[in-house]
Amino acid sequence: MKPSRLMLLTAVALLTPIAPASAATAAPRTAADSHPQLALPDPGFENGGIGWTFDPGTGVGQGNVHGGTRFLYLDAGLGRTARQTLVAPRDGSYDFSAWVASAGTGGTYTIRRNGETVGTVDLPQRASYARYTISRVDLKAGDRLETAFGSGSSWVNADDLMISPAAPADPKVTSSDPEVAELFDWAKRKANSWVQLPGTVGPINVDEHHTSGTSTGTYGPTYWAGYANRSAYYSRDMTHQLDGAHLIGLDTENKAMLSSYAASATAEQKYFPVWSLNFDAKTYLSIDYHSPDNFVREVPAVFELVEKAAQAYLWTGDRSYVDDPTLWNFYRHATEDFIDLHDSAVPNGKVKVAEGTGNGIFSGAASYNEQDGDHLAEAGDTIASEYQAYLAMAVLARGKGDTALARKYDRRAADLKKYFNDEWSGGGSGAEMVRAYTTSDVPVTGWGKENSVFMPMKQIIAPGPRNDAYLDYIQAQELGPQGSPNIEATTYLPDMFFKNNRNDTAWWWMQKIYGERELQHVNSSQGPDGDYPEVSFTLVSQTVEGLMGITPNAAAHQVTTQSRLPSGMKWLQVADVPIGTGTITVRHDGATKTTLTNNARHGAYSWEARFPGAHKKITVNGVPQPARTKTVNGVTYTYATPTVRAGATAVVRVTG
Repeated sequence: MKPSRLMLLTAVALLTPIAPASAATAAPRTAADSHPQLALPDPGFENGGIGWTFDPGTGVGQGNVHGGTRFLYLDAGLGRTARQTLVAPRDGSYDFSAWVASAGTGGTYTIRRNGETVGTVDLPQRASYARYTISRVDLKAGDRLETAFGSGSSWVNADDLMISPAAPADPKVTSSDPEVAELFDWAKRKANSWVQLPGTVGPINVDEHHTSGTSTGTYGPTYWAGYANRSAYYSRDMTHQLDGAHLIGLDTENKAMLSSYAASATAEQKYFPVWSLNFDAKTYLSIDYHSPDNFVREVPAVFELVEKAAQAYLWTGDRSYVDDPTLWNFYRHATEDFIDLHDSAVPNGKVKVAEGTGNGIFSGAASYNEQDGDHLAEAGDTIASEYQAYLAMAVLARGKGDTALARKYDRRAADLKKYFNDEWSGGGSGAEMVRAYTTSDVPVTGWGKENSVFMPMKQIIAPGPRNDAYLDYIQAQELGPQGSPNIEATTYLPDMFFKNNRNDTAWWWMQKIYGERELQHVNSSQGPDGDYPEVSFTLVSQTVEGLMGITPNAAAHQVTTQSRLPSGMKWLQVADVPIGTGTITVRHDGATKTTLTNNARHGAYSWEARFPGAHKKITVNGVPQPARTKTVNGVTYTYATPTVRAGATAVVRVTG
């Protein structure tokens, strides 16, 4: 990996010649932005540390690099400093990141503004590289920005410095349990540190075989979703990160990335979108794409892209998700033509189930479980994702005003779910439930990792004892020797358990993922588990959508809440959750009282406050209301639907 190339992805322009150290380097101007961007000269030290001032015992060396051939070193002994000063060319708010390794304690990574410290990381003893970020540094044009590394009791090495624009949204968590507040604060800061600065010129097609890439391009509004040594975002990662990205304000990035996948799903490729795109949001990553019939593709991703486009629409109310012709055509092709073109090996009666070829990921894999994908035609993660794509199409069709089309997709979803439970999944329970079929139409049972996890996560299994037994089976497998080997697969487990109201188990997995963030990732070049982007993005969404049970419908000015607080967490509040053009603040006190504030200046929200169980009494702002109940996915809820005006707060409580 070539750090002065790849790590420019987060904010840095490749410019020739390099500007003098007394001025910030500027990314090229674009039609949308006529002002220069803040950028770092020589962020990977490949040019010898242009613009840096080195004390004795510090400098640029070769050897213990994070990537490329050079890195910044500080020898052992307190008091040594390496620093760089730039002048901000424009107003802005930024996050500053660096990969750092230190053999001892006492080292520092510091950002100063006009001589005053705005953030310092006290570096721990960690001889392998990890990524550290100083967030939300506000700069005015003309401010002097200093980046500095201080020595410690042993050597300190730094490499691959990065800049990201600060997150547009900043939701805040408070709770009776300090761990969830700490977790959320870490996750939102870490997630935003992966965001690219639009207009940056950087390398294209960087991977482990082409460490400098094959060319350069101008990056669009995107964020990292995949490994740090590739200049790309991946559909599987991106779809799982989308909700967390929205919650920190990355709606522009979400739409740009979804649109890039939609545009890639051509008839020549039989409506498969590509697997990965470079950060210019248009060039396919060459390691994964060789030709229109020879590229990495996995069937569940097609349907997850449709599902997550609907989720983005529900969070934002942005009509381009239903009006943009490229997006709309992708949805229709994905849920119509794509299935017709990939449904021939296994007969499914009156319903259709999209299939893989059984010949590996470059021919079209049926499952995200790549170790299990060969010889599979249909897999649990595909049929479950297809089910959710149908439900998503119903949402998008209603948003477009086509109720007949919405009803059509509702029927398809219901038919597919019935077929799954009556026939496809067999009659067994737990380990005996069918979770895939081979290209020879042989049912496959047992543990399938993603193709097992997705079935209850996407809620295609009918609620009841069989679903409960399968959740128990998954938990036992994940805790055993055959559990998911990498952290990115583990990040699905909180979602799965929250969707099935196993709140204590979901929270346990969130705690485990957060608690193991410093463990080395199975891919040694990735750094610790916490530096895999999916970890931070999903912890953000699992707090808001999981623990808080917030379900949006911004276009209809509706929001639903359900407390999923685990045992021992007395109360939890999330403030300034972005929805539509405003924000809401929600607090749960146990499972019987919820408070919602509409922080918007204009517009009311219809709030459905749900509480599990059939309660005798329910009040809104202390006033008794009829105790209505409904059943959703096998669970009975008592609920009220107050209207919360702009600037107002409502409190709903159940008793009995």
